[in-house]
Amino acid sequence: MTPAGLIETDLPSRLDRLGWSRFHSWAMFALGITWVLDGLEVTLAGSLAGALQESPTLRLTESQIGWAASLYLLGAVLGGFGFGWATDRFGRRRLFFVTLWVYIIATASTAFAVDFWTFALCRFLTGAGIGGEYTAINSAVQEFTPARYRGRADLAINGSFWVGAAIGALGAAVLLIPGLLPPDYGWRIAFGIGAVLSLFILFLRRNLPESPRWLVVRGRTDEAAAIVARIEAQAPRDPAIPLRRLRLHARHEAVDPVTVGRVLFRRYPRRAALGLILMATQAFFYNAIFFTYALVLGRYYDVSPADIGWFILPFAAANFLGPLLLGPLFDRVGRRPMIAATYMLSGILLGVATLLFLGGRLDAIGQTVAWSAIFFFASAAASSAYLTVGECFPLEMRALAIAFFYAVGTGVGGVIGPALFGELIATGARGTLAWGYAGAAVLMLVGGAAALWLGEALERRSLEDVAAPLAAAD
Repeated sequence: MTPAGLIETDLPSRLDRLGWSRFHSWAMFALGITWVLDGLEVTLAGSLAGALQESPTLRLTESQIGWAASLYLLGAVLGGFGFGWATDRFGRRRLFFVTLWVYIIATASTAFAVDFWTFALCRFLTGAGIGGEYTAINSAVQEFTPARYRGRADLAINGSFWVGAAIGALGAAVLLIPGLLPPDYGWRIAFGIGAVLSLFILFLRRNLPESPRWLVVRGRTDEAAAIVARIEAQAPRDPAIPLRRLRLHARHEAVDPVTVGRVLFRRYPRRAALGLILMATQAFFYNAIFFTYALVLGRYYDVSPADIGWFILPFAAANFLGPLLLGPLFDRVGRRPMIAATYMLSGILLGVATLLFLGGRLDAIGQTVAWSAIFFFASAAASSAYLTVGECFPLEMRALAIAFFYAVGTGVGGVIGPALFGELIATGARGTLAWGYAGAAVLMLVGGAAALWLGEALERRSLEDVAAPLAAAD
């Protein structure tokens, strides 16, 4: 008999013993498409850089494009914090829709920008919606996915960023064909693509349930049991995985920032340090290079704005294939060796490519091939950073923890990167830009070393085993 005020449940273990099912595929697609949106937005901003400079209305400079990219990331940081708290307080499902509506309105408004300031404001708000999506979506993905699939599922979903990148690159390439549209229309229509796609996502998510794990901690065990039963009806079960019963105190209030800080830096200081290092290093590496890739092609290789999208397509394909093909190894070989390997290989390959760039030995195609090889591994590395911060901390603060690491990591690495590299590119000097690339390579080596030193074997373990809920009874 359970004492008064306690909940005893085996629902998390019942979720973990399930095989992959139609429900999991549908949920991962409906949730993971957030990364498609982010890839679309980031790629559009990069692919349209030349068109935004040539726009009769905007006439943006290279520095302004870099600052607009940084403001997009700043919006994502602040949106992650605010919506992360709301996700832990009000549930994953409710925030699926709030954050998506913020994104829809903001990205649609970008198409009507009349100067740099309105364009930058719209990009900031678009980033806020995407940042909020990260926290709600990554929390739910972790909590719905059976433990033995969590690594590959999380990496594949994060890698889907590059499906959006391909859509954005292709859309930009078509819409910017000379003579197809008036000069100020192509980029406006391109930004409208995200809003149209998002309306389809709203439809996909309409029947997604709340996270049973979140409901259990809130004391809503009957609702959670009904959802788990519906999922079990569609999925096979592995009888070899034992059912573990948890004893919890129902927790109805949100976790306050003081508690979050205490848990992160007193209970899990090594995990917190690793999360900060992984997020910051990959954010600088990724955002600095990718947000300004179109500027590099235009400045150093004379690629026209209308052709930028064609160069990004193979780059996007390599970025998507990396997490997809390497993802299963994060569950089989293990988190620690795979995270370290992908980070270090990314840094080493960037160092080699930097020397080739500095020596003028690459043309536009060669540069694209080099980036594609680098980011095959870097994409898996960046995805593993989100996997790490999503699975390492207690359920009641999972969304806020994701928001914290995303915000700090992106704030330290991502927001600075595009603006800095925009200024470096504006000088036109290869040597100046090469120093920026060398710095990014060193940072990835630091991330790999941190994974070897601080990483843990979290593969195939339940979330409750990795980090006991704050509401767990002693």
